[in-house]
Amino acid sequence: MKIIKTINQGLTGKIKVPGDKSISHRSIMLGALADGDTYITNFLDSEDCMRTVEAFKALGSDIKVAGSIVEIKGKGVKELKKPSGPLNMGNSGTTARLLSGILSGLPFNATIIGDDSLSNRPMDRIIEPLNQMGATIESKNNRLPMTIHGDQLHPIEYKLPIDSAQVKSAVLLAGLLTSGHTTVIENNETRDHTERMLPLFGGKVNRENKRISIKGNQHLHGAKIKIPGDISSASFWIAGAVITPGSDITISDVGLNPTRIGFINVLKRMNANISMKVTRYEGDEPIGNIHVQYSQLQSTTIEEQEVASFIDEVPLLALVATQINGSVKIEHIEELKYKESNRIQTTVQALNALNVNAKEIENGILIEGQSKLIGNEIQTYGDHRIAMMACVASFISEGDIILDDTDCINISYPNFLDELHRINNNL
Repeated sequence: MKIIKTINQGLTGKIKVPGDKSISHRSIMLGALADGDTYITNFLDSEDCMRTVEAFKALGSDIKVAGSIVEIKGKGVKELKKPSGPLNMGNSGTTARLLSGILSGLPFNATIIGDDSLSNRPMDRIIEPLNQMGATIESKNNRLPMTIHGDQLHPIEYKLPIDSAQVKSAVLLAGLLTSGHTTVIENNETRDHTERMLPLFGGKVNRENKRISIKGNQHLHGAKIKIPGDISSASFWIAGAVITPGSDITISDVGLNPTRIGFINVLKRMNANISMKVTRYEGDEPIGNIHVQYSQLQSTTIEEQEVASFIDEVPLLALVATQINGSVKIEHIEELKYKESNRIQTTVQALNALNVNAKEIENGILIEGQSKLIGNEIQTYGDHRIAMMACVASFISEGDIILDDTDCINISYPNFLDELHRINNNL
């Protein structure tokens, strides 16, 4: 149990968030596939990202991690070898799905396993296209554990049945190991860090509207990468500032990738006082500062095509919606049923415990605004985003919030509680 003290004062000053989780994963993967040295700074050394590091070490990669600095002595894809045992993904769905794309094109068998939560998440979404490309994947009920029999792959054209950057990236990474052009077709735009990072390693990707194509057998070289702050981590402080009277904060050196700022775009439609300024680029990734002030919010309509750009921030959006005059309906979020928890159910349950009128609707959540939050015990179900959303609720709750588990926060934001403590004591 962890008691989160209520704050009830505005958040002020400057905040810097840790490195982007999605970019950290991909920097390790591409660095391991490349020839030559890769040097990474501001790496997110969270539990999830370290699963990617350990997996590639088990595959023979020479990787050294010193806090947020990583060095990879890349020897190219041909030097990767059969692991001596199962590759443990822990709770990292990104590692499991993207790595499966790479393993499918390697000339050996490998088994990947995960914790109880990850082992209940669907893998058929990657199994289907990778089988089409020539891999053979053994899995019971399309769940982990999963054994991948790598083979000589052939290119495919694949239309994504769901909006998923993980599936898209798995197919593109497998496409790197073919001898032709592989194309992925999206329904709605999803985060595109894989496509933006490949050119840093000398790779080429062709993007034309919703068609992303990659040529196989490209020669990647090592690169230097400074990873931007994680916009999903920044979103917790953005939400807290927007709903807490007297707040005025600046979050610096954050990734402002257009496929990741959907949460901010929705908040601005709700009349949130937020501004962004791009100050530099890391490859194709825009990076800059975000200024946020407390705002009087109003309701808005959320469109299906924008959901992928803020899918990780839905619990926060639901929390923000508790403070508006009116109601907000967040639909088309069925993908949240397959996260660390059924995030639709756990978001509603947490908000209900805090005295919010929220209910689950078909593939969505309906929140009635102008709620007066009351402290209570919250069950996180081991979901880092539910735990951190509840911590943000403490900014405006009457009474303390008690969490059954905060260790899960280490999955994505290891120093979150330290930052929360610092903010609480410096107000």
